[in-house]
Amino acid sequence: MARGYGLVRKPSIFKKLETVVGKGYVISHPDDLLVFEYDGSIDKAVPQAVVFPVSMEEVRRVVAVAQEFDVAVVGRGSGTGLSGGAIASAGGLQVALTRMNRILEMDVENRLAVVEPGVINLQLDEAARKHGLRYAPDPSSQRACSIGGNVAENAGGPHCLAYGVTSNHVLGLEVALEDGSVTWLGGRTRETVGYDLRGVFVGSEGTFGIATKAVVRLLAAPPSIKTYMAVFRDIESACEAVSSVIGKGMVPAAMEMIDALTIKAVQNLHDMGLPKDAGCVLLVEVEGLREEVEEMGGEVEGVLRKSGSREVRWAESAAERERLWRARKGALGALGSLAPNYYLVDGVAPRTKLASVLRQVSEISERYKTPIANVFHAGDGNLHPCILFDEREAGSVERVIEVGGEILKVCVEAGGSLSGEHGIGLEKKAYMPLVFSEEDMSVMRLVREGFSPSGRFNPGKIFPGGPMDGDDIDVRAMQKRAVSVAGPGAHV
Repeated sequence: MARGYGLVRKPSIFKKLETVVGKGYVISHPDDLLVFEYDGSIDKAVPQAVVFPVSMEEVRRVVAVAQEFDVAVVGRGSGTGLSGGAIASAGGLQVALTRMNRILEMDVENRLAVVEPGVINLQLDEAARKHGLRYAPDPSSQRACSIGGNVAENAGGPHCLAYGVTSNHVLGLEVALEDGSVTWLGGRTRETVGYDLRGVFVGSEGTFGIATKAVVRLLAAPPSIKTYMAVFRDIESACEAVSSVIGKGMVPAAMEMIDALTIKAVQNLHDMGLPKDAGCVLLVEVEGLREEVEEMGGEVEGVLRKSGSREVRWAESAAERERLWRARKGALGALGSLAPNYYLVDGVAPRTKLASVLRQVSEISERYKTPIANVFHAGDGNLHPCILFDEREAGSVERVIEVGGEILKVCVEAGGSLSGEHGIGLEKKAYMPLVFSEEDMSVMRLVREGFSPSGRFNPGKIFPGGPMDGDDIDVRAMQKRAVSVAGPGAHV
């Protein structure tokens, strides 16, 4: 049975941790801890200490110390998560894995790599490209997010439409468990005998243990790529185009949508070549052999035009393609040109119901008189409505939280789910009953207890309520409190 962990500071633990990782790699001063009280979400909580191990052995010993002192353990990668997963909501130790950033092996012949959890996603992909290979999962935060964080949240990305999310690319994991032991889940091949514990661990949001190594699949880099930008008068026609392309039996490498409000935000900062008068643009990427790209590309272009696109063009050079992707992947940051704050909702809807769901999102936006920008993985049905607001306006925080909840309900009612790639964490745990019964969640808790009997790893996440200083967590209260202290001009 998972239990709670106190917030009482235990100074004697700090010296013991220093004997494991070295004096310079334990942070416990309150001022220093402020940097680690948040991730990319709107929640905040301060850990007792942050520890920076450099090896599996040090992680193992840190976890053993946590068990000895009976404190919670929260793993942390780059802190780019968007569901509060890396927040130390129950105090305890935050184990930052940024020093474990080595690519230990690049096995070109077997198309795999062995990496430490702190390796940055883009660095792994760039290392693989030198050998004609690639690491396919590419979250929008690819330049900053780490493989360990990707594993914890089962991260996606634009090119996961064709190649699948992180769980499809992790072969094996070395993990530290709560008793300080270390074990391997999976290995170096795609299939292993027995239960797929590797698959269960990926996406467990740090509640099962800490991954200290990962064996990941590498794919052959495509010899030819063609990136299209289709311009639509409105988002509904663009959604119908997405369904039409997939309905024709074609699966492009990526299909990403950027609505008018997001286009405005991007173009406010730099001219990225997006049409300012468009209702929506759709980026579609096709890749493979040159002949294959030309054939599929032609068919995709035809479907886009028949679906109402007023213009279809493609990147003529690698630089132009790069500019289009910079526009897409930099869109969230660009929203700061429209409002001081935004709150990203990570919901999923069936692809064929995208138009209906987004129409309802628009109605919610009008009803609450709150602008919502949309930039998302259209091919996967993975929505990211970004609610724009100014926290300095009275009542804005309460309104934003209500808007987010209504959007999630719309996604679920359409047959979708609560998260496409950012996890449940603290942000969406209150909405788990929309999708799962009490029996469902009881079974999930039993699985967790199989890995972490005392619930020491990342307590207070995923499930409604949960242990936090002996009391249930009031998520909405935490969100309101976090936003209220973020300060003017903060981007959440």
